[in-house]
Amino acid sequence: MNPFRHLFVLLFVVCAISALTLTPVTEPNAQSTIDKPLENPADEARALALHKLLRCLVCQNQSISDSNAELARDLRMLVRQRIGSGDSDEETIAYIVDRYGDWVLLDPPVKSTTYVLWFGPVGIFLLALIGVILFLRRSRIQPATPVASLSTEEEAKLKSMLADRDGTDK
Repeated sequence: MNPFRHLFVLLFVVCAISALTLTPVTEPNAQSTIDKPLENPADEARALALHKLLRCLVCQNQSISDSNAELARDLRMLVRQRIGSGDSDEETIAYIVDRYGDWVLLDPPVKSTTYVLWFGPVGIFLLALIGVILFLRRSRIQPATPVASLSTEEEAKLKSMLADRDGTDK
């Protein structure tokens, strides 16, 4: 048996035990996941509506209202702070977009910096379609060209070769 195999197995066991014992198992702090709502119910309703428009930058396809990530929680608190300080919905969204970019919006606007986002899939589809069409055109079976008949000299040579192979004289 290869001595390096024993060393590899030992190294694997040590790494596995280290990973299991050194990785802290933490439960999420229940207090950190609870957001403190705004006192004014109308402002809280506005904040909740804005939470649904903003993307969690960690989860990427969830709104910050659906995400339990710390960054999503921070964004929810930021929205509430901005609304609590008297900002309109547009001002709050503009502040967050200025800070994090258009990526933070679940429905980004169509503008020069987001053309790839909006029109990229269509472009990729068209390129794939062109590729399939070119492939099918090139792989189409061409009709066989008619085979020219053998001349008398070629026929005689062929008969001679076949006779030599068979050992018969025809």
